[in-house]
Amino acid sequence: MSLTLPIHHTYLALGDSYTIGEMVPEDQRFPVQAASLLRAAGIPMDPPRIIARTGWTTDELAGAIREARVTDTYDLVTLLIGVNNQYRGRSVEDYAPEFRRLLIQAIHFAGGHASHVIVLSIPDWGVTPFARDRDGQKIAREIDAYNAANQRIAAELGAQYADITPGTRSAALDADLVAEDGLHPSGKAYEAWAKAIVPLMEQALREGISW
Repeated sequence: MSLTLPIHHTYLALGDSYTIGEMVPEDQRFPVQAASLLRAAGIPMDPPRIIARTGWTTDELAGAIREARVTDTYDLVTLLIGVNNQYRGRSVEDYAPEFRRLLIQAIHFAGGHASHVIVLSIPDWGVTPFARDRDGQKIAREIDAYNAANQRIAAELGAQYADITPGTRSAALDADLVAEDGLHPSGKAYEAWAKAIVPLMEQALREGISW
């Protein structure tokens, strides 16, 4: 009698400090929490592979992906990138084509299945203590413009989209959503992100994939 083992699904997370989880333990990163939630729902998951680093812009992430020489195909891919473009004062017009190329690459990593790729919107860091002496309204407008671009591109290419930005703005009233450095999200904030994307992940995995 042969025993059929469950398929362990794979997940690649691409991004910057928000994906690598600056200032929080590894188990509180949103990709790790998302994988844990999927396992709790009975879906076998390998630990996520993360290609991300604090401070990365779209072009720096693209360079890191080239250096990583990714050859595997993943069941799920997330992409969250752009805050450092905005922070460095780069234009949305420069961001959009670079983001499009990254999303096309993410879809390739998902075996060409665009619906297995989830784009997360850029959080609004303008509400954090770090930005207390900055123009929060200006930051919000710029973040909204960046997100309008990445949401439009995600729709054009058929990727799923998770708009987490409104929730990140709750950090203006809830200090528990901000890490000790006064800038990056806390594990509690990342938990909300994970809960937002898990239903999209489950939907993607149910498209003809069994476990």
